[in-house]
Amino acid sequence: MRIWDISPPVHAGSPVFPGDTAYQQRWASKLGAQSPVNVASITTTPHVGAHADGPLHYDPQGEAIGAVPLEPYLGRCRVIHAWGFQGPGARHTQRLLRWPHLEHAIDADLPPRVLLRTYSVAPLDRFDPLLPSFAPETIERLADLGVQLIGIDSASIDPADSKTLDSHHAVRRRRMRILENLVLDEVPEGDYELIALPLKLVQADASPVRAVLRELPPSRPRQPAAA
Repeated sequence: MRIWDISPPVHAGSPVFPGDTAYQQRWASKLGAQSPVNVASITTTPHVGAHADGPLHYDPQGEAIGAVPLEPYLGRCRVIHAWGFQGPGARHTQRLLRWPHLEHAIDADLPPRVLLRTYSVAPLDRFDPLLPSFAPETIERLADLGVQLIGIDSASIDPADSKTLDSHHAVRRRRMRILENLVLDEVPEGDYELIALPLKLVQADASPVRAVLRELPPSRPRQPAAA
């Protein structure tokens, strides 16, 4: 069964939000005559690489990421290729994910998890200040259809310069969950099993995840009931 790794590599050059803590690593212990093992010490933001935002990130009374239920991060999901944005010089209002960008992949069998691919090639070596993000009304419509988790291949579901975080607060109101910084470059549009469990960080506002997609088993034809 095929697996797609949709997590970017995490290293000293990994882009983070301007002003956030970049990834740093040092060796607390090196294998040698005085030590039988290598042991690394790392310092970084919990928003590095693919990560799950917890409610505490955008709500002072919200739960830490280690306290949220795990069910939304595990199960059937749909990857949608959401194209149609303007070029690199576009304003943020032109790079919001609106319903026409994804309605081609919406049907009555929509899974409770939706991941949106917005880049043809995700920017793994730089921070994109004009990152694609969600219009809050798009989140509301997905919630109305039973979606519990949304994911995106950019660094935020809100524009990078947003001070009101309208889409994060739409998620808060609808009790949804968020994955950001995914890499969906090689993933065809369609349905998969998502596995993206956050760490049990009981005081943190977010957690890195190792996000993967697994090919769904072929559906079996329903057997007739026994006479």
